[in-house]
Amino acid sequence: MTGAYDPSGEGAKMSFAEDMSYIDYLSLDPILGAQKLRSDAHDEMLFIIQHQTSELWMRLALYELNAARETLARGDVEPTFKMMTRVARIFEQLNSAWDVLRTMTPSEYTAFRDQLGRSSGFQSHQYRLIEFILGNRNTAMMKVHEHRPELHAMLTQELGRKSLYHVALDRLAGELGVIFAPEVYRLDAPHQADPAVMDAWTAVYRDPARYWSLYELAEKLVDLEDYFRRWRFNHVTTVERIIGFKRGTGGTSGVMYLRRMLEVELFPELWNLRGQL
Repeated sequence: MTGAYDPSGEGAKMSFAEDMSYIDYLSLDPILGAQKLRSDAHDEMLFIIQHQTSELWMRLALYELNAARETLARGDVEPTFKMMTRVARIFEQLNSAWDVLRTMTPSEYTAFRDQLGRSSGFQSHQYRLIEFILGNRNTAMMKVHEHRPELHAMLTQELGRKSLYHVALDRLAGELGVIFAPEVYRLDAPHQADPAVMDAWTAVYRDPARYWSLYELAEKLVDLEDYFRRWRFNHVTTVERIIGFKRGTGGTSGVMYLRRMLEVELFPELWNLRGQL
């Protein structure tokens, strides 16, 4: 009979009184201590962790999107593809998280819903930043963040920069030798489909061998929006399954508000051109 396995026999370090440990490196103490339950309801822990982990994934998405924009602006296209693929997979991860939340029934949510007060996911400044970076710049939503001047300033700063799609359009225009109207690059409003942009992307899709890097860039953008749309759709169905058509805790129309968000297109020309090929 063999004794219990002792990893120290193979050289594993077992004492961390003077060295950095796993817990130290990841700062797990504040992270694991951040779940402040406001009720005795069993499912409140699920609700809090679902949203906290989503914010952590969004933190990584922002990190990658900012890097992708800067890298693409420098003309370093291939690393940009890797970053955009990673963001798409982050949204796949966020998408799967709804499956866990959907194990909570309406009765279980009702047991602690009043504890949320007026807080709501649509108040997430990180989600707003992701939308702004991708080009959906609805400045009406800025008011939600006025009570936190540092977050409001962060969003304002983002509105002064070109979106990721703007940077992609710069590359498209440069390689095809075209010039897009200034309205295409409007910083303080959602991007609207433009015929000249549509024609330029269509030319790329009609000759992918000639414009391979642009072709791949376009497909990476479509892939990213595809996963983003799936996340939005699953958000709607999860909310409808749990609260039906009640108003949201933040005062929105709930499911109806989320359904309107499904109509938003981040890169409309890349979707519309498919009907012309």
